[in-house]
Amino acid sequence: MKSNLLMDFTVDKENSTVNIKREFNASIDHVWSAWTEPEILDQWWAPAPFKSKTKSMEFKEGGRRLYAMVGPEGDERWGAFDFTSITPKTNFKQSSTFCDAEGNPNSEFGSSYWDLTFSEEGDSTFVDIVIKRDSFEELEKIVAMGFKEGFTSAMEGLDKIFEARN
Repeated sequence: MKSNLLMDFTVDKENSTVNIKREFNASIDHVWSAWTEPEILDQWWAPAPFKSKTKSMEFKEGGRRLYAMVGPEGDERWGAFDFTSITPKTNFKQSSTFCDAEGNPNSEFGSSYWDLTFSEEGDSTFVDIVIKRDSFEELEKIVAMGFKEGFTSAMEGLDKIFEARN
């Protein structure tokens, strides 16, 4: 089993995007399920020490995931993904926004537009992610809030799930 998994994270100021390429030691079926099934998402989506808690999720075009990242003291930070396009085991697109527990958006942070593409090479699955913001200032704000570190922590949590399966 490969231990030096690829994690490429770049910020494109000109296009207000974050580009991430991440490798996993798992089949495309397992990786797709981990990104699209709430029972698995809740095991890894939030960066430690937070835990993810899905309130509702319909993984379909026009569907939504409403979830909270719950801190060690019980504080909740709510978010929503709105799924706009799905090609099974290949690609899905979603918008992401911070919101309240009822799904009402928090306009202070705007939205992110995610495009996730899945591909399998040998024993590895790669997920290519492009996250677009409306402006570079918005992108700078989420990066300054620790997005890279939090996302990296969540990816390590997902690695542990796949390691436990092997």
